[in-house]
Amino acid sequence: MHSIEHADRLSLDGTWRFQLLHRPDGVPGDAWGAAVVPGCWTMQDTWDRPIYTNVQMPFPGVPPVPPDENPTGIYERNFDLPVEWADRRVVLSIGAAESVVIVELNGDEVGLSKDSHLAAEFDVTDRLRPGLNELRLKVVKWSDATYIEDQDQWWHGGITRSVTLYATNRTYLADVAVQAGLDADASTGSLAVTVDVAWADAAQAGWRVTAGLSGPGLDQAIRLDVNVLAAPPAGHRSHAGWFAGPPRRGELEVIAESAAGLDLPAVEVAARARTLESTYAKIGAASMAAQVPGITPWSSERPVRYRLEIELVDPSGFVVDRTTSWVGFRSIRVVGNELLINGRPVLIRGVNRHDFDPGTGRVVRYEDMRADLVAMKQFGFNTVRTSHYPNDPRFLDLADEIGMYVIDEADIESHAFWGSLCDDPRYLGAWVDRVSRMVLRDRNHACVILWSLGNESGYGANHDAAAAWVRRVDPSRPLMYEGAIRFDWTAGERVTDIICPMYPSILALTSHAASGRQRGPLIMCEYSHAMGNSNGTLAEYWDAIEATPGLQGGCIWEWRDHGLDQRLADGRIRAAYGGDFGDQPNDGNFCIDGITFPDRSPKPALWEHRAIALPVRVAASSEDLARGVVLVENRADFRDLDWLTATWDLADETGSMAGGNVALPPLGPAATGHAALEGWSPPGPSTRESWLTIAFRTAGAEPWAPAAFPIGEIQLPVPPSRPAAARSTGRSNRSLVRPDGSLDLPGISDGPRLALWRAPTDNDRIGGLADAWLALGLDRLERRIEAIEDEADALLIRSTWVTGSGHQIPHEQRASQRGDGRIHVEEVVTIPTELNDLARVGTVMEFESGHDALAWYGRGPVETYPDRRRAGSIGRWESSVAAQFVPYIRPQESGGHADTRWLELRRASGGGVRIQLGRPSQVSVSHLRASDLASATHVEELVMRPATIVHLDAAHRGLGTASCGPDTLAAFVVSHGVHRWSWSLTPLAEAT
Repeated sequence: MHSIEHADRLSLDGTWRFQLLHRPDGVPGDAWGAAVVPGCWTMQDTWDRPIYTNVQMPFPGVPPVPPDENPTGIYERNFDLPVEWADRRVVLSIGAAESVVIVELNGDEVGLSKDSHLAAEFDVTDRLRPGLNELRLKVVKWSDATYIEDQDQWWHGGITRSVTLYATNRTYLADVAVQAGLDADASTGSLAVTVDVAWADAAQAGWRVTAGLSGPGLDQAIRLDVNVLAAPPAGHRSHAGWFAGPPRRGELEVIAESAAGLDLPAVEVAARARTLESTYAKIGAASMAAQVPGITPWSSERPVRYRLEIELVDPSGFVVDRTTSWVGFRSIRVVGNELLINGRPVLIRGVNRHDFDPGTGRVVRYEDMRADLVAMKQFGFNTVRTSHYPNDPRFLDLADEIGMYVIDEADIESHAFWGSLCDDPRYLGAWVDRVSRMVLRDRNHACVILWSLGNESGYGANHDAAAAWVRRVDPSRPLMYEGAIRFDWTAGERVTDIICPMYPSILALTSHAASGRQRGPLIMCEYSHAMGNSNGTLAEYWDAIEATPGLQGGCIWEWRDHGLDQRLADGRIRAAYGGDFGDQPNDGNFCIDGITFPDRSPKPALWEHRAIALPVRVAASSEDLARGVVLVENRADFRDLDWLTATWDLADETGSMAGGNVALPPLGPAATGHAALEGWSPPGPSTRESWLTIAFRTAGAEPWAPAAFPIGEIQLPVPPSRPAAARSTGRSNRSLVRPDGSLDLPGISDGPRLALWRAPTDNDRIGGLADAWLALGLDRLERRIEAIEDEADALLIRSTWVTGSGHQIPHEQRASQRGDGRIHVEEVVTIPTELNDLARVGTVMEFESGHDALAWYGRGPVETYPDRRRAGSIGRWESSVAAQFVPYIRPQESGGHADTRWLELRRASGGGVRIQLGRPSQVSVSHLRASDLASATHVEELVMRPATIVHLDAAHRGLGTASCGPDTLAAFVVSHGVHRWSWSLTPLAEAT
């Protein structure tokens, strides 16, 4: 494995002859089909199917034995060797194949490779013939290596990255290792380049390597020129040298005193240097170093790169080989409990990412990798963990260019055999090979800030061996591995410099940081599981991270839902999950756990992350607002505030009242200052609350966004200056009740009724709540009218609701008609102690068909919930009922809006209703009942009802992340006891 991209290449991608056998020892027949390369045969209409498992293996057995029934693809194609490649060295490069690839060329077996996510390269020079050549690739789906690729993903088979031939001269650049560090002044780069040269025969004297570095801030290119070592340098290699005295001093004596830290005479220092040079000399290598003043450091915020061109020059002065790469100068260090990038403790706002595409399975186009990174940047991420294998190398090129920190993870996960294979000597070679090949491939990338030794593979001697190799070869980056600290966050120093737990609670994080036992930066390798309607308490995690020294962020699980395109009998395409292909065993929809949908469109939780990650903070006192200024804090690590512009808007429930530009001050990183609201005048006396919204946009184009691209908003409340006047009451209230004791209200076809249940989210189901709610019968409430009584100004309806399990819930409604046409309802319910953890407590009602237009005053426009609401700005929003539906692949509770003050439903033909909440509450409006959502397994099964279903919740349970991680916080749990709420309904006149 190496880091060089050789320019003379011949692509072998395209359509190959193909047969799929049931066993590796099967014999191909005469019936050849076709397969696209790169491509998964499981996504190309073969009899083999994708299989999704998380922990369990897709077949029975124990390592290292694969099953006898083992799908095996035979790929064949011919190619013409370019005439100009005669007498050159030619290499076959297979970007990735799952899981074993065996190469035959012109009938000769060349070799095999077992790593599904790194390239396999074969020198085929001696097996080529002029003109037409015949290539066969035999790809076997399961092998002993499959046991360490158990990575919570779809199992496929095939060739998943490009196949190419490339040519070099017989003497060529074999590898280049670049270390581009940063001095303490943050403007001087330290460049160290080591080049390996391979000769056609024996090493030859007189060869040279030259290097040129150019880029921003360099008045002229930096030029380096060094000879390639062709023979061991002169020097003492036996440690038997002597230095003049008296007394005479032996070389080992000098080395010992130097090692002990003693100062040596200059002549002995020089002799020691010659000894070291001789001892560690490598034939065929050339090393160069330079200090580069005036550079701009590389970071995710400012991904400034420099062009490094390296040439191999023969003794006659002819350039034999050339390679170009991009260099980013930056430093990465662990100091105490901080990971420092360019000297600053950068918060890791990360996300885990698989190579995934809904149509191809695991074949990812360059354009889609760029789209992933662009979307990540636009939503506030600065880090990607390549779960759980090295991603396509082009992804790292893009991360260098666009600006994204990368935690590069080795292709190792033995989840089904978590604690055993890590100590199995039969897998020692695979551990070291997979880690070392990743490092050799990716070490020149500025974006890579941490090496990860894999995922969920226990901790054993194999990890120690791999870590030792990395620490020797690339000491410039820290190591990270969760398995070493899973049971003790103070352990694992030999293999991890980062405390990197999975799914810890906020309490665990803050308690450990305060314990005095923390021994390194704490960066969660996975947290906030994004399965379905999830990511509850994401803001609370970040409140703790930003307030607690030693906590430095983490990586959300994960970027995309892994729903594969599956065509249904009626021609529609749905997102399929485990079991949908008849795959057994499977782990269901646990692969549908991205913060985006399979097509990369954002889930509502992604907007929550954007709001939390906004690199600006704004605050204002009443005195500030009186002066027309706000206090701005630049939360960037390396950028001044001049890359942003801002505007302000003042609005209440009627809409925008005033607005203008914000004159942002020139603030450096972590600085604060006041910004003037241009055109601002304090609002006059009002009974309404209003909100000042500061919206930020890019001032110019970024690698990931055009100029004027919106990156987020911050809202500040402006409280009402005087209370609202009391409304009059009066009118008989008996007309508000039906004979069966239910309220008879305008436009309502069913209800209002008590609601205690929601369509379970994935977190509810997997965390056990859904079963508990069903056992209690919260989805099956029956009402028993106890009494209907006239009070002085209201009608009292006393009822008892009986759950499916027989629990009784007292309930009171007080309804009255107000002089302004409103019908006011006050409700009280007493939840018994046995029902101590409910989905919701509130009112549900259904409106007649046609109530399709929606307006509301509360958080929007995106879906929000009590423990995931910072992305929702409070304002007046207009939409449709249908647009509130969020198409989670497995249907579940969705479409809610937190802190709603009022909502309006209107008919296209005119008229409608307005519902005013007694206090800001959770509201949802839908054309689906909770039972519709709960009974469906895929979104395509849903049929929208003509009725409009409205939930008004006095209390609604938080979402949490209990499908894999902590539940919501206690503050967001709906408990037993007395719950009170009120609401008013007003008919809206038809337009005239």
